[in-house]
Amino acid sequence: MSSRTSTNDDDVVGEDTSEACLRIDTLPSSSRVFVLPKTHLPPVTKLFSDRLTAYRGACDYLVDYVKTTEKMQHNHAKEYEKVLKTVKNPLKEGSHFTQNIGGVAGMFDNIRTNTQGISDVHAQTSKTLANSVLPIFTNLDAEIKSKQKELKKGVSKGAKLVDKTRKDTMKHVELLGQQTAAYDSAGHSKPDPMHDPYIIQRGVTHRLGKQIHEENESRNDMLAVQENFGQFEAHVIKSFQTGMGHFYQAVGNQADQQKQLYGNMVETTQRVDPLYEWKDFIDRNNNVLIDPSAPPRTLGTATFANQNHRSTQAMCQGSLERKSGLLKKFSSSLYVITPSKFLHEFETDDDEKKDPTPEMSLYLPDCTMGGINGSTFSVKGKDVKGKMHLSGAKEYEFRARTEKDAQTWWNVIKEVVTGQQVGEKELSQLAGGHQTAQPSALAGATGAMGGQQTDSKFGSELPHHGGAPGGAEGGYGGMGANPYSGNYDERNDGTGRY
Repeated sequence: MSSRTSTNDDDVVGEDTSEACLRIDTLPSSSRVFVLPKTHLPPVTKLFSDRLTAYRGACDYLVDYVKTTEKMQHNHAKEYEKVLKTVKNPLKEGSHFTQNIGGVAGMFDNIRTNTQGISDVHAQTSKTLANSVLPIFTNLDAEIKSKQKELKKGVSKGAKLVDKTRKDTMKHVELLGQQTAAYDSAGHSKPDPMHDPYIIQRGVTHRLGKQIHEENESRNDMLAVQENFGQFEAHVIKSFQTGMGHFYQAVGNQADQQKQLYGNMVETTQRVDPLYEWKDFIDRNNNVLIDPSAPPRTLGTATFANQNHRSTQAMCQGSLERKSGLLKKFSSSLYVITPSKFLHEFETDDDEKKDPTPEMSLYLPDCTMGGINGSTFSVKGKDVKGKMHLSGAKEYEFRARTEKDAQTWWNVIKEVVTGQQVGEKELSQLAGGHQTAQPSALAGATGAMGGQQTDSKFGSELPHHGGAPGGAEGGYGGMGANPYSGNYDERNDGTGRY
């Protein structure tokens, strides 16, 4: 046998099985190697199978995403039903609002309608995702699973044939090694013809060729799978795109409709005239509301029950000065003699600003008349109102502006104290022939007697003498005018309304 250069193990055991097709007889006995490739085809199958598994995982992610979104849309539909219950129909206290379109009631009708619409949109979106979008991904997952199963089944058949031929080749390679070893040790003894290393070597070549044929067939099958795999991946990606396109169309349509419904709520609310409800309220309640064109009430026009009763009309009233204090100085106040026979002292005649509580009250029948000296006169009695009402009687000295005024006051007090009526003729002479005035002290303008000047504080210097006991209406005849300007309402039924 001719001698040949030995080949490295990597050349004999290469990645490509065609590189292992070296003639066995060219190898020295020391280079007994297994004529099989290091890398088998099944790892390629596993790689593709793992890749399909990865795509199934991605598809499962999308399935879960769509399912969760569908569930969320379904829950949103229920939640908006709860929102709808917050604006129940009819509106509470709805009688205060107009039921016509354009008011608050119409605004809430619009809110109810649009909120129901939003709930319906979410429910419809949930159905669309479940019936149109989700099947795209679930069907794709089924396709990938079927492709994976097909890959494993087809490659498994070819791999079994390759394994079978490899095992057959390996057995003859081992047999060749045994016979070549026997040949070297036995010398030139006669061997068994069927164990001739030459024949065995050709048998190895035969089986190795069959093995390589099966490996190439398997390789071609895998190449076909590999080439088709790119197209299948493109189909998977396009299915992803189609599904997400339908998903966007569903949720995008829901978002657009929801935006429109909310926009319609706001637009309807903005169209409500700010004064629409107020004008309608005024029209419906004009018989109850205050008429802005009507003039406001005044004390002068107010009337009440017993306003002009004879016991309420002053017999005499006006400004007097009374000596008081440690320094015994005269100070001016308003004094009134009432039909109840009291002489009251008031700080002011303005009943609107201050409650008319007397500063001093003398019950005249219990008093003693003093003398009169020019414009001054005195009355001795007990203050039944003031802080000194527990003390005994004391003499009060008064001063009028004129002697005539003093005489008028003194005569009226004398009538009340003594019960002796002073005749009209006598009063006229005492007053200098002038008739008593008819002032209104509380109106701030007590009239003057015989054209006298008015006092700046109480409206009159001259007292108003209402008349003598036993006059008209059983009291003092010729009582003064109503202290409140305005006419008494003769329709008053005595209930106290005014």
